[in-house]
Amino acid sequence: MAVSSTFAGAKMETLLVSNTTSSSMSMSPSTSPTTIGLLYKTAVAPPKRCHLIKNQRSNSRIISSDVASDAFVRTVGDKVDSTNAASASSLSALEQLKTSAADRYTKERSSIVVIGLSIHTTPVEMREKLAIPEAEWPRAIGELCGLNHIEEAAVLSTCNRMEIYVVALSRHRGIKEVTEWMSKTSGLPVSEICQHRFLLYDKDATQHLFEVSAGLDSLVLGEGQILAQVKQVVKVGQGVVGFGRNISGLFKHAITVGKRVRTETNIAAGAVSVSSAAVELALLKLPESSHATARMLVIGAGKMGKLVIKHLVAKGCTKMVVVNRSEERVAAIREEIKDVEIIYKPLEEMLNCAAEADVVFTSTASETPLFLKEHVTELQPVCDSVGGLRLFVDISVPRNVGSCVNDLETARAYNVDDLKEVVAANKEDRLRKAMEAQAIIGEESKQFEAWRDSLETVPTIKKLRAYAERIRTAELEKCLSKMGDDIPKKMRKAVDDLSRGIVNKILHGPMQHLRCDGSDSRTLNETLENMHALNRMFSLETEISVLEQKIRSKVEQNQK
Repeated sequence: MAVSSTFAGAKMETLLVSNTTSSSMSMSPSTSPTTIGLLYKTAVAPPKRCHLIKNQRSNSRIISSDVASDAFVRTVGDKVDSTNAASASSLSALEQLKTSAADRYTKERSSIVVIGLSIHTTPVEMREKLAIPEAEWPRAIGELCGLNHIEEAAVLSTCNRMEIYVVALSRHRGIKEVTEWMSKTSGLPVSEICQHRFLLYDKDATQHLFEVSAGLDSLVLGEGQILAQVKQVVKVGQGVVGFGRNISGLFKHAITVGKRVRTETNIAAGAVSVSSAAVELALLKLPESSHATARMLVIGAGKMGKLVIKHLVAKGCTKMVVVNRSEERVAAIREEIKDVEIIYKPLEEMLNCAAEADVVFTSTASETPLFLKEHVTELQPVCDSVGGLRLFVDISVPRNVGSCVNDLETARAYNVDDLKEVVAANKEDRLRKAMEAQAIIGEESKQFEAWRDSLETVPTIKKLRAYAERIRTAELEKCLSKMGDDIPKKMRKAVDDLSRGIVNKILHGPMQHLRCDGSDSRTLNETLENMHALNRMFSLETEISVLEQKIRSKVEQNQK
């Protein structure tokens, strides 16, 4: 790291110089020159070895350093009063060591990283503790971008996943900071989060989000709800400091991918949302003969609850009870879905309604369980025609139904993790559709990576233009001053336009060779070679120094 390596180098430098000096001072007058040489060689050898390791690509510098060190050790054997030279040589070697460490760190490109916990890797008990409500996303982005090595951030928190996308100035340090932040906000130990999390970088992170948006990573292949949730991330992130160009571009491209996959493949055909899967699970557990007569109760009339109602109607249900805080949403649903008896009940009557229902669907934002073992015990049992078990299908995160309900012989509770049973069918067809979608995702991933790679040349383009503009302005002023003060405005403008035209024509070639947007056959490597060549020729600051400056400013800001 550019900052920490300097501190580390300074500490190492102080230690080695003091060791060398103390060794010299503690020697008796009879100490031989050879002994002095051995002591010095021992003190300097470790940093020289480090220097060799860190600079394998800089052979010429390594050789000259080795020759200088060996020559100096031989000189010490002849001259006892070489303490000052020893200190100077050690300082020189340490400066090279610090420089190489800083270069190695700052040449690390900013990475797009996803730190995720999903239904595939993490139990619902953990996910509900890590979940961040949509209203809290801007605050979370701000806190994440306040970390030393995080520049941009976004949060994708749904019932099936909790994923944090960041642009990290240092990949490993950034992951460590985000994981510690997740631990702090959720109360879960870092070790437990690390056990269940998955980490993806750059191209893999891009492909993952595209797969998520396309519905390929969903429990139900091709479900459309996740695309709406990805859109919501962009909507909430607009105007939030920290939802920057890279992350914003990534999520916007993911929306494009999700739409294209659903349009060009048949992936959504036959696929269901979590709400639909909940209905199918309930029907799967009920005896087939009771499908038309089972009493249905839906608790919560939000987006998920509304979808449950629609899927129940699609499966032939003509009567259901809906419990909600207010009647307005239920009335709107009733207005939208005709020829179905939808009975509204207030939240206070929830337990009474549950006692008269065979299947209870829960989909609320309550942070505490609505049904525990003691609540369900008091409910009158259901008849044998529906299997003798009252079914609770909970699609909420955090859960609305406690797992303790399963201890009863008269009830069964299912949560979002149990929906896997519903989507086990038609595996071959799903794989075929997924392969079609992967081809699209691969194509779109290349386009996004090309766009992101092209951003690397933006600082060079800006600095080259600024460099040329400084020269143009200075030379223009010289020219105008020689022409006198009584120059007509028309002539002054003509000279100014002439200078601008010359600069633009000269810069046109270099600017064209810094393009990497897929509009021509130039490869990324060629473009980056051109960028580095221009940086060298015109002594422009590179993105490396910008990266180091960002890290320094973040550290200084957090120390205030």
